[in-house]
Amino acid sequence: MGPVRTPPPTSLAAVEAAAMGLGEGLASRVGCLLPSGPGARLLQLPRGVADSPAGQAAVFKRDAEGWAEALAAAVGALRAGGLVAVPTDTLYGVACAARCSAAVGALYGLKGRCRTKPLAVCLGRVADVYRYCQVRVPRELLEDLLPGPVTLVMERSGELNKDLNPFTPLVGIRIPDHAFMRELAQTFSGPLALTSANISSQPSSLNVKEFQELWPQLSLVVDGGPIGDVRSPECRLGSTVVDLSVPGKYRVIRPGCALTQTAAILQKKYGLVPSEEPCS
Repeated sequence: MGPVRTPPPTSLAAVEAAAMGLGEGLASRVGCLLPSGPGARLLQLPRGVADSPAGQAAVFKRDAEGWAEALAAAVGALRAGGLVAVPTDTLYGVACAARCSAAVGALYGLKGRCRTKPLAVCLGRVADVYRYCQVRVPRELLEDLLPGPVTLVMERSGELNKDLNPFTPLVGIRIPDHAFMRELAQTFSGPLALTSANISSQPSSLNVKEFQELWPQLSLVVDGGPIGDVRSPECRLGSTVVDLSVPGKYRVIRPGCALTQTAAILQKKYGLVPSEEPCS
């Protein structure tokens, strides 16, 4: 997938509020509501091109408006307790508000996922990791790997919803290297539960049509175009999942798509030792 141009920063509070039918002050205080209405709304992220300077200006204006519309719609749907399909740097995923227990339950139901399989948490900034995790590695290590195609597993803090992965003291953190996902997490201002957009045990999805059977149960589908090469099995591996909960060690939980470079950073730069033993 080609790079997505990020439009200039805009104040979205009023747009979000309008999308939800709320005043700006109230929008920031909305809790977990039940989604209403059947089926998903489909919004495509801007991918326009133009040759002339005038055409480029028009495309950029349209792109900025389309980006803001998709961002506001996604934030509104998440705050209303809905499930939102989103592009990431590895696969298409489905996100919900991690603080909304009903939404987390709906996410498990959508995938037919075993309730003892954990959901990852998506954040917008490395600084946010310290709020939701007990970090036992240098900040520079986090910044070397995040944002990126890696899920870092650490001990969770009390800030996370107790109904999210209640069977484990650990949590996997994702900051995808995708402009829309990072801005969505930052604008939402809270942790997002994130999992791949597919039925459990089925192939992961690299474009929105591959999980079309899930659309009726979603509030919104954000189409960011194809991710990677659909003909390459390697593109469907998902993020590399690494447990960093034990000081001085790391354990690979899932090799994923970035194992070689991730292991090199952990071992050669930070001296972590690979472990075969469970780190929990």
